[in-house]
Amino acid sequence: MNPWDRYVVPNLVSCACSSRPIMKQRAKVVPQAEGVVLEIGCGSGTNFKMYDAGKVEKLYALEPSPGMVVKARRTADELGIGKGIEFLETGAEKIPLADKSVDTAVITFVLCTIPDWKAALEETRRVLKPGGRVLFSEHGLAPDEGVAKWQRRVEPVWKALAGGCRLTRDTSAMLTEAGFALEGAETMYLPNTPKIAGFVSWGGARIA
Repeated sequence: MNPWDRYVVPNLVSCACSSRPIMKQRAKVVPQAEGVVLEIGCGSGTNFKMYDAGKVEKLYALEPSPGMVVKARRTADELGIGKGIEFLETGAEKIPLADKSVDTAVITFVLCTIPDWKAALEETRRVLKPGGRVLFSEHGLAPDEGVAKWQRRVEPVWKALAGGCRLTRDTSAMLTEAGFALEGAETMYLPNTPKIAGFVSWGGARIA
């Protein structure tokens, strides 16, 4: 791992993913998590304070970046919940959990960076219990062609500087292709955010 990705990207991503508009998006879905919860790409632990302790039986926090795991452990300790979280220090393409062992999978602002998103969503399907639910909030491909055109132009540089983040992934289409049925999905442009990075979608999904 080069010095930029190891030392700069974790701080850059943590800052960007905890902006006020994005925190409001996280708050729309994370508190709904219940039972045995798997958070895909927990990053620096930005979501930890939003979980409802009365609903969550167990939290698995999956994160492949060593730098992010250090930050997430620190966040958990500061919140006094470090002992209640089990960290899975690996990528989402191969989740080290048993089949049908998870009630809720939380996916927030991470599908843009996972190298093999198809494998990650297949693994998410595998570990979800029957009736289990995905809660998601993501940024991605804008519906307006003028914005989408600039997303495609900027993406190569953006991806290189932002830890592999893509601007043009279509979250709803990805979940549907992976065999999930969307529940109450909504979209909007985030306020006070450049449109190329500010088109978001959020909601729930279950195995179709």
